[in-house]
Amino acid sequence: MVEKAFILDNGAYTAKVEHSTVQEPKIIPNCIMKAKSERRRLFIADQVEECRDASGLFYLLPFQKGLLMNWDIQKTVWDYIFSKDCCRSNFTETPLIITEPYFNFCSIQEAVAEIFFEEYECQSLLRVTAGDLSDYHYRSVNPNALCTLVIDCGYSFTHVAPYIRGKKQKNAIKRIEVGGKLLTNHLKEIISYRQLHVMEETYVMNQVKEDCCFVSMDIMSDMSKSKKKYPENDIVRDYILPDFTNLRRGYLHTLDKPPVVEQQKLRMNNERFSVPEVLFHPSDIGINQMGLAEAIKYSIQQCPEESRSHLYKNIVVTGGSALFPGFKERLYKDVRADSPDDFEVNITLPENPITYAWHGGKLMSKDPEFYSFVVTKEEYEEEGPTICMERFDT
Repeated sequence: MVEKAFILDNGAYTAKVEHSTVQEPKIIPNCIMKAKSERRRLFIADQVEECRDASGLFYLLPFQKGLLMNWDIQKTVWDYIFSKDCCRSNFTETPLIITEPYFNFCSIQEAVAEIFFEEYECQSLLRVTAGDLSDYHYRSVNPNALCTLVIDCGYSFTHVAPYIRGKKQKNAIKRIEVGGKLLTNHLKEIISYRQLHVMEETYVMNQVKEDCCFVSMDIMSDMSKSKKKYPENDIVRDYILPDFTNLRRGYLHTLDKPPVVEQQKLRMNNERFSVPEVLFHPSDIGINQMGLAEAIKYSIQQCPEESRSHLYKNIVVTGGSALFPGFKERLYKDVRADSPDDFEVNITLPENPITYAWHGGKLMSKDPEFYSFVVTKEEYEEEGPTICMERFDT
């Protein structure tokens, strides 16, 4: 057991970072941004809060299609995160837990180890997937759970990963190529086609998605309702767009009240539920893949028969897209309809699905066996990157 560890859940959209001694991590954008209003300045991570006008932000992302590809950008963000301006850290004394994607390339794994051991002089490192930490968190809270099915609705992809007695079943992990980034881009295209050109407004449209969208329990009923006029149509809303002088973030507005000040707005109707629906039916927009409920069934069927009832009973959902209102209820409805009648279906949606894996890392750092999981700097210098490949089962 360690007194203090530094946990970096290094997601493609946000990094969740802090020492294990604090209650909650900081959630920091894992990117560099340029603004039209301040062309000379780069905004690293959460410095975007200082940007006076966040319309038309240009993103420089370290991750491409779920994999860490741009090392210069990632290193700049990490330097900022570990500095006194964000989360001052001393890796010569503090062990580091860092997350990586499922099925990460060996070359990326080696580069991460090299950067942390040689440049940041890290004394001990644990490289693990966010799903492993979510499984550890779930089993810590539910000690009787023999199996866990972790659903990670991430930025680039959605993963369904079964764990049996804490060990992930790699052959049964299913990836759906729909994540938060695709949903935001889909919303941008719909709005640009129907109302207003917003293809360059990723930052604002991501906020529109977060504030407006919900998961429909009955898509056909909601679709027919959205064709009617207000007030019979109780789905339609106006979204008041931010002007970045008086209003920094937009908000939803019902049609029966006039806005306080006349501002630019978007009329949000069936977009509110048709965008998150892509998670459940990717074929709606031409992605030839199974939806979330089908992927869960497929993944569980790849596991040993005796584990299947336990997996249905212990489904945990993490990631930002799980925050859509109605997500848990719709997922339960679809999974229940497609699972054997004699199996119990139970879906856990944590209070904060974004930080759930980070809290799993916090619990893992308190494990009496913690130092048997890590690789120390001495071991790395003696045996090279192969020791990391052997010890970290990712």
